[in-house]
Amino acid sequence: MFKDLVALTKPRIIRLNLIAAFGGFWVASHWRIDWWLLAWMLLGTTLTMAAACVFNNYWDRDFDTKMARTQDRALPQGRLKPSFVLGYSIVLGILGLGILYLLVNPLSFWLGLLGMFVYGVVYTIWLKRSSTWSTSVGGISGAMPPVIGYCAVTNEVDAGAWILFALLFLWQPPHFWSLTIRRVEEYRAAGFPVLPVVKGILRTKRQMIPYIALLLVASILLYTYDYVGVFYLVLSVAIVGAWLIHAISGLRAKDTDKWAKMDFLFSVNYLMVMFLVMILDTNGV
Repeated sequence: MFKDLVALTKPRIIRLNLIAAFGGFWVASHWRIDWWLLAWMLLGTTLTMAAACVFNNYWDRDFDTKMARTQDRALPQGRLKPSFVLGYSIVLGILGLGILYLLVNPLSFWLGLLGMFVYGVVYTIWLKRSSTWSTSVGGISGAMPPVIGYCAVTNEVDAGAWILFALLFLWQPPHFWSLTIRRVEEYRAAGFPVLPVVKGILRTKRQMIPYIALLLVASILLYTYDYVGVFYLVLSVAIVGAWLIHAISGLRAKDTDKWAKMDFLFSVNYLMVMFLVMILDTNGV
C-alpha cells in the first residue's frame, strides 16, 4: 500500500519540479541561504504538488484503464478505493498549503493554490478531456515551483519570477509532445484530444519549434537581468540551441519514433542540467 501511495504522487514529476523550486530559491537568495525557510518551502511545495498529482490520478482513473502505461496504477487495478485517494489528495493539499502560508509567506501560498487549481480543475477536469490547449494551459501549474521558490525569498513577483516562470512554462509543451508523439495511438485509443491525435504529428513538430525558440530567449534574459553568470549563458544557449536544431530536423525525420525519443531526452536533460548550473552560477549580492 505504501508503494501505491507514493506512486500516486508521481515522484518523478515532483523530483524534477523540486529541483526547479530549489533553483528559484537559490537564485533569489544570492548565496545567502535561510536553510529553514528553504526546508519549509520544499516541504510545502512537495505536498502541494503531490496533492494535485494524486487528484489527477483520482479523476483519470477511468481513462487510465485504457492506456498500457497507466493500467497497472492502484486505482485501475482496484488496490485503493477512489474515496480514499480523494481524501489522501485533500489532506496533502491542506498540509502543503498550510506550510506555505504559515511557515513561508502568503504569496507562496497563493502561488501554490493557483498551481493546484490550474492542474486540478482547469487541466485535469476541463481541458484534458476536451481541448488540445490542455498541454499549454496546464503548463501554468508546472511553472509554479521555481516561482514559489523564488518568491519565498523575495515575497514579490518581479522580473526574476516571470523569467523563471517562462523557463518552465515554455519547456513543458515540447517535452510533453515528444512523449505523446511516441504514444499517439495509446492516447487516441484512450480518447485524449492531445495535439498529435487531433492535428497530426507534423503539426505537433511545427508547434514545438516556437516554444523552444522562446525558451532560448528566456534563458538569455536570465543572464541579461544579472541573475546568473556567463557560464550559465553559454551552456544554456548551447543546449537549447542544439535542442532547437534537433526539433527543426524533426520536420524531415524519417524515423519519427527515434526522433521523438531523442527529443524527449533533450527535454529531460535540459531541465536537470540547467537548473543545477543555474544554482552553481547564481550571481552573489
